[in-house]
Amino acid sequence: MGKKVTVVGAGFYGSTTAQRLAEYNIFETVVLTDIVEGKPEGLALDISQSRSIEGFETKVVGQTTTPAGEGYEAIEGSDIVVITAGLPRKPGMSRMDLLEVNAKIVRSVSENVAKYAPNAVVIVVSNPLDEMTALAQIATGFPKNRVLGQAGVLDTARFTHFVAETLNVPVSSVKTLTLGSHGDTMVPVPSRCTVDGKPLADVLDADKIEDLVKRTRNGGAEIVGLLKTGSAYYAPSAAAARMARAVAEDSGAVIPTCAWVDGEYGISGVYLGVEASLGAGGVKKVVETTLTDGELAALKEAAEAVRAKQADVASM
Repeated sequence: MGKKVTVVGAGFYGSTTAQRLAEYNIFETVVLTDIVEGKPEGLALDISQSRSIEGFETKVVGQTTTPAGEGYEAIEGSDIVVITAGLPRKPGMSRMDLLEVNAKIVRSVSENVAKYAPNAVVIVVSNPLDEMTALAQIATGFPKNRVLGQAGVLDTARFTHFVAETLNVPVSSVKTLTLGSHGDTMVPVPSRCTVDGKPLADVLDADKIEDLVKRTRNGGAEIVGLLKTGSAYYAPSAAAARMARAVAEDSGAVIPTCAWVDGEYGISGVYLGVEASLGAGGVKKVVETTLTDGELAALKEAAEAVRAKQADVASM
């Protein structure tokens, strides 16, 4: 205990993440902030009132902040900050459509995080994910291992769900992996996917695997299209909370993460979805896995696509 975690942004994603973090009962304090006056305070009070029912002691604090940075003193000394602030997608929007508007928001949040929580590990979930992670690192000036993005946990979970549903098997029997970027250059890794220990290719034909890969790649858009107002938050918040937990517990868990890659896979100088060992201080190390030539080529292609966009955000 004794640890403090902040979630910036009290929309569905942020508030659900705060709830999950509180229910873990491993943090002393969870702080939820938002620019909508009273919203984070109200949600924090609501979550707090569930403590005796769910059996956790975590203190949940809500704090309204202003674009000028007032209110951010509430996050002071946070060990971990999850940035969910920004606009969600609407039907027909790509993640990149959010680039300019969310860049301004993420830059402002990041500068306040650097001011009040200078030793925090930052987990970014705002879209477009890979670009916003790069921007948060630039704006905070933090070491690159302390700024990471949530995407691979979610994409992998979606892929796992689709495989389990297609084969009508328990999700616990399915292992999948996606690397690359969160979006069009997502790289599912069929060579690392198994069902009851058997390679995925042995239980599903190639066309069916390709269909599931496409559905995974469009997993967020499918939900946006159904909801019509807003985007997914139950699975994404579970993913972000799980990453924060690995950092808080210094577990060293190997988790697909948007992390700074510097030489691994022959790729350098870019934030990219890879497997990484997470713990105190953020990314302990990027874990390279054996990829087929095709998978490696796709990962390098994703790196270059993301690199071009990340260069753009530096000036935003």
